[in-house]
Amino acid sequence: MDTPKIYAACISSFNKFIVYGRWINADQSLHQIQKEIQDMLTNSPIEGAQEYALHDYEGFCRIKLSHYDGLETVINYATFIAKHGDLEANLIADLGFKYAKALLENHFHGVFESEVDFAYTLFNECYCNALPENLSFYFDYAAYTRDLFTNDFISVDVEGKLHIFSRLQAS
Repeated sequence: MDTPKIYAACISSFNKFIVYGRWINADQSLHQIQKEIQDMLTNSPIEGAQEYALHDYEGFCRIKLSHYDGLETVINYATFIAKHGDLEANLIADLGFKYAKALLENHFHGVFESEVDFAYTLFNECYCNALPENLSFYFDYAAYTRDLFTNDFISVDVEGKLHIFSRLQAS
């Protein structure tokens, strides 16, 4: 996975139709990023440049950043992506940062080949002794899977592997 980066552009240069800015690694401290932005502005072809905007980014997978996202938000995304990789980026893109963070910290059940594989594992861990073996062949794992993922679980596909989470309950 690529290191998340942002392109900080000099607004004074942009307003004069000059493309000037710098790619900056987003997984640094706020202070370090601000220092690199200030250095870029100091070396701008437009004397006295003081304003910047985030004009581009890479390494954030499907997360969509805007010009209005603050550096703190960008750093939070980049730091979490560095820790969890594509999974986190996909969760943030689909569900938002707070929900994604809560899922990863408290509701992760593992990686499975399919939702049915997870349902089979869960059923055997919870109920294998409750159902006689000769009756277990009649159990409908597809229906059980459908019910589990309708109410209680969600799955996120990352490179063909399903990451399973229990749903957060509404408060």
